[in-house]
Order: sequence, then structure tokens, then C-alpha cells
Amino acid sequence: MDENTLNNIAGFICGNDENHPVYRSSSKITEFFGRAGLPQFVHDGSTRQRWILDRLKECNREQLANVLKRLVSPREYGGDREAIKSALIQINEILYVEGFKLKLVGMEPKFETISVDFSEDGDEIESLKPLPAPNFLALGLESRVGEILKNRWDEAQRCVDAEAYLSATIIMGSMLEGLLLGVCQRYPSVANKCPSAPKDLKAGKIKNFANWSLSEMIDVAHQVGWLGLDVKKFSHSLREFRNLIHPYEQMVTGMNPDSDTCGIFWLVVQAAVNDLAVQLKNG
Repeated sequence: MDENTLNNIAGFICGNDENHPVYRSSSKITEFFGRAGLPQFVHDGSTRQRWILDRLKECNREQLANVLKRLVSPREYGGDREAIKSALIQINEILYVEGFKLKLVGMEPKFETISVDFSEDGDEIESLKPLPAPNFLALGLESRVGEILKNRWDEAQRCVDAEAYLSATIIMGSMLEGLLLGVCQRYPSVANKCPSAPKDLKAGKIKNFANWSLSEMIDVAHQVGWLGLDVKKFSHSLREFRNLIHPYEQMVTGMNPDSDTCGIFWLVVQAAVNDLAVQLKNG
């Protein structure tokens, strides 16, 4: 396995990124390797990711397979569905370049060979293009909001086709905000009773929805069960890129969305729509 792949796996085991489902300290790393059948790997207090990378290089094929299976095992996350889903998605993103992925068959992780294609006509690249727009009009949002969201969905696609990636990203962020605001307005008591609902400190009460930031809406939507953990985390990434609407923000961060960025954020918007659609239709 390529060293870059092993290093990405090592970083995932550490859990340093906020998107990783679990952060593992020195003792937790030792415990993880024990659960993966490698009790001889006892962390010595050195730099965690570098140490883990060195240990992974020592593993034979079977030992490395056991480490990867443990990383997506439901048992590793105590059955937490969102953590399991997040781990599976992120590990498979790392393993894609190696030509295989992991899937769960019941409780057991299994390996599956995949076709890797980075050409412009490859199936994986094509799959990043957006699906047909959801039926926003049937979601029962406030009058005309569904129509506006449908138009923005189409406009974002035109921006992607024209390689106007910054514009596409900003529109995607606005769609996410519109969807979340629509759900909050439809279920105001649920949103306002959420412990993380933002308060107006001077007035001593929950802010009006119009004054909620996108970050606050994302956090509330997750806490009340409208968005899964993985969608919440990726939504915050989209929010950060949406803020590039401010030129100084782009100057300071140096972020420049490209086709790959838009491909990822299309999937984020689609995932958020799927989660929220369930609430809007069944709530």
C-alpha cells in the first residue's frame, strides 16, 4: 500500500481532524491496536501520526486488513450509526486510490474491489455531477421558497458547467441556508427549544430565525436530529467556502474552489436535502 495512503490512515486513527469520528490519545491508540489484534503496538509517547505510520509499515497484509476492518467496525463506535457512517465514508475515500473499499455486511466489514478511473469520462467523476433537482415544491416550505431553491439548483449547475466554481459554491451555500431556515420556520417550537438555539443576550430570549447564522442553523439542525453527524460536519465546510462571498475572506484564507470542490459540495447539498426531506415529509 502506498505510503501516502498509510499516512492518511494514520491521521484517521489519530482523529486530529474535527471531521474524524474519534480522537485517540496516546493510551487510546494503544487500546485501538489491541482491539485490532496488535497488542504488541504500545505507543511510546512520540508524535502520534508518525509513530502510527511506522507501525502500519511493519504490518503484513493480514494485520493491515484487520486494522482497516476495525476502523469501520460498528463495535469500534459502540453502534453509533452516524460515527459508523462517517468512518466508512472517510476510510473509503482514503482507500479509493488503492482500488478497493470496505462495506458492512451486517456487523462485519468486508473488502470489495472497485474500478479506479480519474479520466474526465470516468464513472466516478461523472457521479460527482448533481442529481436532478429534488422536488422542492413538494416539501411544503414557505410560499415561493421551493421555486427559488429549484432555480438556484439549476443556476449552480450552469455555474459549474461554465467553470465559475466560486459562484457555484456560494449558491450551494445559499441553498443549504434556505433549506435549514425553511425547516426551522416550519417547526419553530422544535428549533427554539434546542439547547444550542442562539440567544439574544440583551433581550434574554431566542433570536428570531432571520438573525440566525448558517453555523447556528447547522448545529441546531443536527442536535434536533434533522441532519446526520457527517452531513453536519461537511455542511460546516460548505459554510466556510460560502463565506468567500466576502473578497477579504478569500484574500485571508487563500481558498479557491475548483471543480473537485464543487463536486464535493454538490454531494453535501444532496445529503442535506435527503436528511431534511425526511423531516419535511414525515414531520
